[in-house]
Amino acid sequence: MKTLALLKVEGLSHNFNGLRALDGVHLTVQPGELVGLIGPNGAGKTTVFNLITGVYRPQRGDIRFAGQSVAGLPPHRITALGIARTFQNIRLFKDLTALDNVRIAHFPRLGYGLKDALLRTAAFRKRERAIRQEAMELLNMFGLARYAHVPAKHLPYGDQRRLEIARAVASSPRLLLLDEPAAGMNPAEIGQLMELIRWLQRQFSLTIVVIEHQMRLVMGICQRLVVIHFGRVLAEGKPDDIRRDPKVLEAYLGEEVAVP
Repeated sequence: MKTLALLKVEGLSHNFNGLRALDGVHLTVQPGELVGLIGPNGAGKTTVFNLITGVYRPQRGDIRFAGQSVAGLPPHRITALGIARTFQNIRLFKDLTALDNVRIAHFPRLGYGLKDALLRTAAFRKRERAIRQEAMELLNMFGLARYAHVPAKHLPYGDQRRLEIARAVASSPRLLLLDEPAAGMNPAEIGQLMELIRWLQRQFSLTIVVIEHQMRLVMGICQRLVVIHFGRVLAEGKPDDIRRDPKVLEAYLGEEVAVP
């Protein structure tokens, strides 16, 4: 029996002031896959993520998650359905503690109403204790427990990246979208990030799509790569096939594919 794709993007097109950012993009991701989305700057990769997560409404095409169309839904509804993401530029609540950054991710599934919060009912207190415990457990898993009561802006850069991923995981997603998670990292931090992403996939049974320019990372952890060029899918396949694809070599990768 054919497995239902977790994510299916069909004929996705989008313009910005007459400039074609995406032109009929197709993308299928199966449950449990770890897929890399690569391509030159301006190819349209982040636009794909923005359309999937409701930042933009697609002008043409459809986006189906677990068989349900999510095209045009607001971001909070898409998050509640099970899609979480990180951003190219870290978007933490800088003045809030690491613990509060993770606690905020529970908002779509608080389990109590405004009346409970205002009156601080037993249901409110019980749920808040559970959220706090879950958030602390996540911080511990990500090696961030020592920063629980430290404002996010004071964390080292690599740990801010880890905190952003922890916050995304706190929303209990089935699909995690990572937008250039290695940006600004040194080689040692990239190695640690690779291990973190592998661990995430196993620990939380996540399906992951990662946008990344670091060829060491995508070639090292992704099961499949999709190459976008000028808003279209240029090639897709296993990393070894992509590194040898003449179209990809010409358009983007060049000598970088020599990375083992």
